[in-house]
Amino acid sequence: MFRNDLSGTDDSRGAGAVRTRRGAGVEATTSPRALVAATTGKNASAGGVDRRGFLAAIAMIGLAMGGAAPALAQQQIEILNVSYDPTREFYRAYNALFIEWWTAQGNDAVTVQQSHGGSGGQARAVIDGLEATVVTLALSADISAVAERTGKLPGDWQSSLPHNSSPYTSTIVFLVRDGNPKGISDWEDLTREDVQVITPNPKTSGGARWNFMAAWAWAQDEFGGDEERVRDYMSDLYLNVPVLDTGARGSTNTFTQRGIGDVLLAWENEAFLALAEQGEDAFDIVVPSVSMLAEPPVALVDGNITSDAQREAAQAYLEHLYSPEAQALALKHYYRAWDTSAAAQEDVERFPEVQRLSIDNFGGWTEVQPEFFGEGGIFDQIYAEQ
Repeated sequence: MFRNDLSGTDDSRGAGAVRTRRGAGVEATTSPRALVAATTGKNASAGGVDRRGFLAAIAMIGLAMGGAAPALAQQQIEILNVSYDPTREFYRAYNALFIEWWTAQGNDAVTVQQSHGGSGGQARAVIDGLEATVVTLALSADISAVAERTGKLPGDWQSSLPHNSSPYTSTIVFLVRDGNPKGISDWEDLTREDVQVITPNPKTSGGARWNFMAAWAWAQDEFGGDEERVRDYMSDLYLNVPVLDTGARGSTNTFTQRGIGDVLLAWENEAFLALAEQGEDAFDIVVPSVSMLAEPPVALVDGNITSDAQREAAQAYLEHLYSPEAQALALKHYYRAWDTSAAAQEDVERFPEVQRLSIDNFGGWTEVQPEFFGEGGIFDQIYAEQ
């Protein structure tokens, strides 16, 4: 069992402060001040609205809120956050935190909708027309692809916010079954014939690309930079992968719920979440000798902004991620945040020591993405040999 403290797993959603609605693949969090739209009587699309029911609803709202006119006059602001797979729990909690703070400043009501999936797939969806207000993806290459192919973000988008626009960091660890029955301790064990490895598809998942680069980094050091041996190692590793899910959460479910595989290459936050949700007697976390400094960035999709009010709210949404309260929330949800001033001590101390290499060691994502994961790149070459 991983020995660091595993407390602080309460996923508080600010009961009474907000309401969360779930739709077809989208979650929407709305402030109480936004809940004034009456939908009583006949459905408008079915032939109009019942006037008496509508007026009664308006009267009731007026009684409840001390007069409906100011609320009805407010401008409804919507933010669509297009994010990667494992951030669901964090952004559900953060949206509630942000809305409470935003409305307390006297601002108009705001609704935040969420879309989640593999980071590469999410980037392609925005490129193809999904009208994201903000993107919070797994790696900078995916946001840069949106900028380059749509022109909706400036080329220097990553300089807009602190820490390369990454409000928190993470890394890659191994999640194994309780007691570590296969005795997996480092990257070299992943090519054994008796080991099945679960990792998502690097063509669609940002986490999978971090996994790949962490394994590549270990192999480069292990084999003294001999690229032929490094490629052989990577080929052997992917021979042990029975299924490539499209995103990190899908791979987590394959491992934890479907019982497939002996080891999951996981975002650190996903590994801690699995322990919190399924119990420390279900899985163990193994920290490899080397991993990656994973920096999931955020950005405003400038070209999709429809009003000054929406721009102000969306910019505040991203900037507030760096507030002490939001940073504490990130730590609570197992991300390595920068500001620990408002965090619980157990949330700060839970993270193990691990050597985390920067993607800059390999030339940065501007070089790594096309060389390793572009059409006909190193991953394609390795996987075609399977």
